[in-house]
Amino acid sequence: MIRDKWRVFAKDEWLLIGAALGLLSTSLYLQRLPSYSKSDIEILYILFVLFVITKGLLEHGVIAHIAGRLEQGRFVAGKMVVATFIFSIFVTNDVALISVVPLTLLLHIKHKEWVIILEALAANAGSAISPFGNPQNLFIYWFYNVSFTDFVTTIAPFSALFLLLLLAGAWIVDAEKITCAPAEQKRLTASAYIYIGMLFLFILAVLRALPLIMGWVAIFYALAFDRRSLGVDYALLATFAGFFGFTDNLHIILSDVLTHPHHVFLLAALLSQVISNVPAALLLADFTTHWRTLLWGVSVGGFGSLIASLANLIAYRVYVRQHKQRALPFAIKFHVLSYLAFVVGILLYFIMDIPG
Repeated sequence: MIRDKWRVFAKDEWLLIGAALGLLSTSLYLQRLPSYSKSDIEILYILFVLFVITKGLLEHGVIAHIAGRLEQGRFVAGKMVVATFIFSIFVTNDVALISVVPLTLLLHIKHKEWVIILEALAANAGSAISPFGNPQNLFIYWFYNVSFTDFVTTIAPFSALFLLLLLAGAWIVDAEKITCAPAEQKRLTASAYIYIGMLFLFILAVLRALPLIMGWVAIFYALAFDRRSLGVDYALLATFAGFFGFTDNLHIILSDVLTHPHHVFLLAALLSQVISNVPAALLLADFTTHWRTLLWGVSVGGFGSLIASLANLIAYRVYVRQHKQRALPFAIKFHVLSYLAFVVGILLYFIMDIPG
């Protein structure tokens, strides 16, 4: 019985186990505990608050209500792709997927796996164009003191091309006759509106218009009135924490042997595949002044493996939690489409001939 439980745990939480092993092995090698920066703690805190708010929205029927409206009419997959793309521009790709993927799972449509994969790619493509669309963009924007105009014009071709490609993919999915059944419309409760308000306020906090301490409003509300909303994916939060510690150790290991790279773009894109694009940006910024190629590298690097972007992990975990028996087929489909996007991104970079 215990062996079976561990087997199930290893199958479901292989990413957490991988992060823990990476953290443990590098810590033993360096004989040091990893150092967590203020940014690492803030990201974990933001994710936890968003998980709680999203859980509340789900429990009180808000997501089901929105799903019922979105699935009406035609081109459902296209609407979901555009919604994810736009949402990720103004908040982050993580927030977009935390909100959109649970909503998609409630839609009465076929081919949900493909729609969610397209949404994950749309979140990475949309967030790339915004300085605050994802953590690595915000870091590059401030670290290199880049102007808003230069930032957007540098990466705009990447986001624009992939929006068109993803809409074409969504059209193919819809062309296979996604069938919709009317979603049950539930009357929203007072708690539902409270969670909507808390989401709006915390988005402003993420955008730095309000202090991040606003997130404690949602935590205290859940503790006092709605304990169900605290039943979030703590294993995913632990996975993020493990990766942050692992990459901190990795930075120490590589700092003595990594010289200034001649091919920043390729190094950033490939490094993102094994440590994700956020730590790749943090790691390489100390060794290069070529912010444009670094920005392109971590943007393209968000495609590919599940761990290339935290957004990919979120899409995978949210889907698999409800469809554990479909974990392997989903992972295969995701990697096929995501690595296709990765190759297209590399080709586009060399065609555009982005200056350093």
